[in-house]
Amino acid sequence: MEKKRVGLALCGSYCTYEKLFAAAARLAEQYELVPIMSDTAAETDSRFGTATEHIKKLMLLTGKKVVTTIAEAEPLGPAQPMDALLIAPCTGNTLAKLAHGITDSAVTMAAKAHLRNGRPLVIALSTNDGLSGSAENIARLLNRKSVYFVPFGQDDPMKKPSSLQADFSLLGEALEAAMAGRQLQPVLVK
Repeated sequence: MEKKRVGLALCGSYCTYEKLFAAAARLAEQYELVPIMSDTAAETDSRFGTATEHIKKLMLLTGKKVVTTIAEAEPLGPAQPMDALLIAPCTGNTLAKLAHGITDSAVTMAAKAHLRNGRPLVIALSTNDGLSGSAENIARLLNRKSVYFVPFGQDDPMKKPSSLQADFSLLGEALEAAMAGRQLQPVLVK
Protein backbone atom coordinates (compact mmCIF):
# COMPACT_ATOMS: atom_id res chain seq x y z
CA MET A 1 0.00 0.00 0.00
CA GLU A 2 1.29 3.45 -0.91
CA LYS A 3 2.04 5.77 2.00
CA LYS A 4 0.12 9.01 2.38
CA ARG A 5 2.19 12.08 1.56
CA VAL A 6 2.51 14.50 4.49
CA GLY A 7 4.40 17.78 4.58
CA LEU A 8 6.46 18.32 7.73
CA ALA A 9 7.14 22.04 8.10
CA LEU A 10 9.44 23.39 10.81
CA CYS A 11 9.53 26.93 12.14
CA GLY A 12 11.68 28.33 14.99
CA SER A 13 10.99 27.23 18.59
CA TYR A 14 14.17 25.16 18.61
CA CYS A 15 13.54 23.97 22.18
CA THR A 16 10.91 21.58 20.75
CA TYR A 17 13.12 20.04 18.05
CA GLU A 18 14.23 17.06 20.13
CA LYS A 19 10.59 16.08 20.72
CA LEU A 20 9.77 16.81 17.09
CA PHE A 21 12.55 14.66 15.64
CA ALA A 22 11.55 11.74 17.90
CA ALA A 23 7.92 12.05 16.74
CA ALA A 24 8.98 12.54 13.11
CA ALA A 25 10.90 9.25 13.18
CA ARG A 26 7.65 7.49 14.09
CA LEU A 27 5.72 9.42 11.43
CA ALA A 28 8.29 8.47 8.76
CA GLU A 29 7.38 4.81 9.30
CA GLN A 30 3.77 5.52 8.35
CA TYR A 31 3.94 8.46 5.91
CA GLU A 32 6.04 9.76 3.05
CA LEU A 33 7.29 12.98 4.66
CA VAL A 34 8.06 16.10 2.65
CA PRO A 35 10.46 18.26 4.71
CA ILE A 36 9.95 22.05 4.72
CA MET A 37 11.69 24.71 6.82
CA SER A 38 11.13 28.43 7.29
CA ASP A 39 14.05 30.73 6.54
CA THR A 40 14.61 31.20 10.26
CA ALA A 41 14.62 27.45 10.95
CA ALA A 42 16.94 26.74 8.00
CA GLU A 43 19.44 29.49 8.82
CA THR A 44 19.58 29.98 12.60
CA ASP A 45 21.98 28.25 14.96
CA SER A 46 20.87 28.08 18.59
CA ARG A 47 21.84 26.42 21.85
CA PHE A 48 19.63 23.54 20.69
CA GLY A 49 21.81 22.82 17.62
CA THR A 50 22.88 24.30 14.34
CA ALA A 51 20.68 24.84 11.31
CA THR A 52 22.95 22.51 9.33
CA GLU A 53 22.47 19.73 11.91
CA HIS A 54 18.69 20.13 11.81
CA ILE A 55 18.61 20.06 8.00
CA LYS A 56 20.74 16.89 7.99
CA LYS A 57 18.41 15.22 10.53
CA LEU A 58 15.39 16.05 8.39
CA MET A 59 17.07 14.74 5.26
CA LEU A 60 18.01 11.49 7.02
CA LEU A 61 14.47 11.04 8.38
CA THR A 62 12.74 11.74 5.08
CA GLY A 63 15.29 10.81 2.42
CA LYS A 64 14.49 14.09 0.67
CA LYS A 65 16.01 17.53 0.14
CA VAL A 66 14.50 20.10 2.50
CA VAL A 67 12.26 22.73 0.89
CA THR A 68 13.52 26.12 2.11
CA THR A 69 12.31 28.69 -0.44
CA ILE A 70 8.96 30.07 -1.55
CA ALA A 71 9.69 28.95 -5.13
CA GLU A 72 10.32 25.36 -3.98
CA ALA A 73 7.18 25.35 -1.79
CA GLU A 74 4.65 26.70 -4.31
CA PRO A 75 4.34 23.46 -6.36
CA LEU A 76 3.39 21.54 -3.20
CA GLY A 77 -0.16 22.73 -3.78
CA PRO A 78 -1.34 22.05 -7.32
CA ALA A 79 1.56 20.18 -8.95
CA GLN A 80 2.74 17.98 -6.05
CA PRO A 81 -0.23 17.78 -3.65
CA MET A 82 0.07 16.33 -0.16
CA ASP A 83 -2.58 14.49 1.85
CA ALA A 84 -1.88 16.72 4.86
CA LEU A 85 0.55 19.41 5.99
CA LEU A 86 1.86 19.45 9.57
CA ILE A 87 3.54 22.62 10.84
CA ALA A 88 5.57 21.51 13.86
CA PRO A 89 6.60 23.55 15.67
CA CYS A 90 4.43 26.47 14.61
CA THR A 91 5.59 29.69 16.24
CA GLY A 92 3.35 32.63 17.15
CA ASN A 93 4.92 34.53 14.26
CA THR A 94 3.94 31.88 11.70
CA LEU A 95 0.55 31.46 13.36
CA ALA A 96 -0.14 35.19 12.86
CA LYS A 97 0.90 34.99 9.23
CA LEU A 98 -1.40 32.01 8.63
CA ALA A 99 -4.30 33.79 10.35
CA HIS A 100 -3.83 36.88 8.19
CA GLY A 101 -2.88 35.34 4.85
CA ILE A 102 0.75 36.47 4.80
CA THR A 103 2.99 34.39 2.55
CA ASP A 104 6.66 35.19 3.08
CA SER A 105 8.43 31.88 3.74
CA ALA A 106 8.55 28.32 2.45
CA VAL A 107 6.26 27.26 5.33
CA THR A 108 3.57 29.89 4.73
CA MET A 109 3.71 29.30 0.96
CA ALA A 110 3.38 25.53 1.48
CA ALA A 111 0.36 26.19 3.73
CA LYS A 112 -1.26 28.56 1.23
CA ALA A 113 -0.64 26.17 -1.68
CA HIS A 114 -1.88 23.22 0.36
CA LEU A 115 -5.06 24.89 1.67
CA ARG A 116 -5.98 25.85 -1.88
CA ASN A 117 -6.61 22.10 -2.39
CA GLY A 118 -8.91 21.94 0.66
CA ARG A 119 -6.67 19.41 2.39
CA PRO A 120 -5.95 19.42 6.14
CA LEU A 121 -3.38 21.74 7.70
CA VAL A 122 -2.34 20.57 11.18
CA ILE A 123 -0.70 23.04 13.56
CA ALA A 124 1.56 21.96 16.45
CA LEU A 125 1.76 25.22 18.34
CA SER A 126 4.80 26.39 20.31
CA THR A 127 4.73 30.03 21.36
CA ASN A 128 5.52 32.03 24.47
CA ASP A 129 2.55 34.37 23.87
CA GLY A 130 -0.23 31.85 23.20
CA LEU A 131 -2.43 33.19 26.00
CA SER A 132 -1.67 36.81 25.18
CA GLY A 133 -0.66 38.18 21.78
CA SER A 134 -1.32 34.97 19.82
CA ALA A 135 -4.65 34.09 21.44
CA GLU A 136 -6.70 35.93 18.80
CA ASN A 137 -4.86 34.11 15.99
CA ILE A 138 -5.44 30.73 17.62
CA ALA A 139 -9.17 31.48 17.85
CA ARG A 140 -9.26 32.68 14.25
CA LEU A 141 -7.57 29.50 12.96
CA LEU A 142 -9.59 27.14 15.17
CA ASN A 143 -12.63 28.30 13.24
CA ARG A 144 -11.11 27.94 9.77
CA LYS A 145 -12.13 25.06 7.53
CA SER A 146 -9.36 22.49 6.92
CA VAL A 147 -7.21 23.80 9.83
CA TYR A 148 -6.67 21.56 12.85
CA PHE A 149 -4.52 21.77 15.97
CA VAL A 150 -2.43 19.20 17.75
CA PRO A 151 -3.78 19.38 21.32
CA PHE A 152 -1.82 21.92 23.36
CA GLY A 153 -1.45 23.29 26.87
CA GLN A 154 0.69 25.50 29.06
CA ASP A 155 4.24 24.19 29.04
CA ASP A 156 5.48 26.16 32.10
CA PRO A 157 2.60 28.02 33.80
CA MET A 158 4.71 29.36 36.67
CA LYS A 159 7.67 30.80 34.75
CA LYS A 160 5.92 31.46 31.40
CA PRO A 161 2.20 31.89 32.14
CA SER A 162 1.26 32.84 28.54
CA SER A 163 3.28 30.07 26.87
CA LEU A 164 1.57 27.24 24.99
CA GLN A 165 3.04 24.10 23.46
CA ALA A 166 1.54 21.21 21.51
CA ASP A 167 1.75 17.70 22.90
CA PHE A 168 4.21 16.29 20.35
CA SER A 169 3.33 12.72 21.36
CA LEU A 170 -0.06 13.32 19.70
CA LEU A 171 1.22 14.34 16.23
CA GLY A 172 0.23 11.05 14.60
CA GLU A 173 -3.22 10.94 16.19
CA ALA A 174 -3.87 14.58 15.28
CA LEU A 175 -2.84 13.93 11.67
CA GLU A 176 -5.12 10.89 11.37
CA ALA A 177 -8.05 12.81 12.87
CA ALA A 178 -7.47 15.77 10.53
CA MET A 179 -7.31 13.50 7.48
CA ALA A 180 -10.67 12.10 8.63
CA GLY A 181 -12.02 15.67 8.81
CA ARG A 182 -12.15 16.10 12.58
CA GLN A 183 -10.29 17.95 15.33
CA LEU A 184 -8.61 15.67 17.86
CA GLN A 185 -10.18 16.35 21.26
CA PRO A 186 -9.64 17.70 23.78
CA VAL A 187 -7.78 20.60 22.15
CA LEU A 188 -6.62 21.92 25.53
CA VAL A 189 -4.54 19.45 27.53
CA LYS A 190 -2.47 19.64 30.70
